[in-house]
Amino acid sequence: MKLQRYCRVKSLELRHCHLSVRASLCAALALTAIAAAMTITTAAAPDTSPASPADPQIAAALRQISATRIQSTIEKLVSFQTRSTLSAQDPASIASGHGIGAAREWIKSEFERFSRDCGGCLEVKLDSFTEAPGGRIPKPTEITNVHAVLKGTDPESAKRIVLVTGHYDSRNSDNLDIANLAPGANDDGSGTAVSLECARVLSQLKFPATIIFLTVAGEEQGLNGSRHFAQMAKSAGWDIEAALNNDIVGGDRSPQQDTSVVRVFSEGVPIAATEAELRQIRSLGGESDSTSRQLARYIAEVARTYDAGVKAMLIFRLDRYLRGGDHSSFNEQGYASVRFTEFREDYNHQHQNVRIENGIEFGDLPKFVNFDYVANVARLNAATLASLASAPAPPAKVHLLAAKLENDSTLTWEPSPGGRAASYEVLWRGTTSPDWEHVQAVGNVTRTTLPMSKDNVIFAVRAVDNQGHRSLPVTPLPER
Repeated sequence: MKLQRYCRVKSLELRHCHLSVRASLCAALALTAIAAAMTITTAAAPDTSPASPADPQIAAALRQISATRIQSTIEKLVSFQTRSTLSAQDPASIASGHGIGAAREWIKSEFERFSRDCGGCLEVKLDSFTEAPGGRIPKPTEITNVHAVLKGTDPESAKRIVLVTGHYDSRNSDNLDIANLAPGANDDGSGTAVSLECARVLSQLKFPATIIFLTVAGEEQGLNGSRHFAQMAKSAGWDIEAALNNDIVGGDRSPQQDTSVVRVFSEGVPIAATEAELRQIRSLGGESDSTSRQLARYIAEVARTYDAGVKAMLIFRLDRYLRGGDHSSFNEQGYASVRFTEFREDYNHQHQNVRIENGIEFGDLPKFVNFDYVANVARLNAATLASLASAPAPPAKVHLLAAKLENDSTLTWEPSPGGRAASYEVLWRGTTSPDWEHVQAVGNVTRTTLPMSKDNVIFAVRAVDNQGHRSLPVTPLPER
């Protein structure tokens, strides 16, 4: 209507002109008005969606990840015939290269080889315990997790830990069967290969924070290995900021597979939340803002920043329907943890004895694994680990002031622990939006006010260092 009135006014000014000339001029003026309006709209609402600059060192490291090496790793794991948690671990079996004990020793030797290549930068450890009978464990069974620690270079930041894991045990149709082949190429030779390849490549670099490269056993028996490791970490007071679990990331070569994405599962309401925290989550509408959900969003941003060859498909669910994985062991201890899994699983190629039946080939064999896809998933994991380990710690005690009714929103926080933050950014999104939509740099401050209602958006604050590395975002708690 305003545009029509504008045209009428200008037409009256041209009342002495020929009709066709007057119409042409009015049309031109109208187009000018439209263009001006578009310019004003664009200036008022610039594209401020979150984007982080790529670190050249991290980008170069990702190019070192090798699909050929990953293939070699998976084929070596398959060569142990079975890696069932219940299979042989005696010296003779280990010497003959058969069973989970032989697989364990080989993984340990790989971590040790990587450490020699980086001048002893990795501390290789075994976390062994005896699982009592129960569930899928028919008798007392030794379970051993193998991990390598790349200690952070900054004394304060080194207390922060980011972790990648996959389970190296396997199974076939009968979980108690330790005699028949259980190759486990995809489930979870692929995830184990991701941990090993990340260790090989990232051990050549230095990071302020600590990275742990982990492989666990006992997953197929009930997440036994990861549960023990996560409980040990919690008892020791480890500050695990993020745990990345890779399980079935082989990109099974089925026609319906989508190799452009990897699913990233994350819990919404934290399983470790107290009753008071649950009441607060319900009150604030924070069901989609757990630390694990923030980690998933961080992974999606890393995928946009680095050309890993695969994008993160965020699945806002703890895991696949009525199934579970090792990341939930870390969730139970209050840690942020997510699961990476290929887009489409082929159930003929997991938890199945190797056989051909009615013309259908069953079994988790290397020939069904897309090694280039596993390499891309490893790149996304490595980029996430390196980004987090390079970044300052998240800001502490982030609050949103709610003492009075007002349409502006004021956030406060304590400085990022460790003193490595150079500035801070505020993120926000609509309450129905799955990912962060906007970012505002606010400088090296601990308080800022934005001209928007806290009732209409969800806020978060993150720390940024001098090189542009960004921490995980922290959503605020209300302060009256």
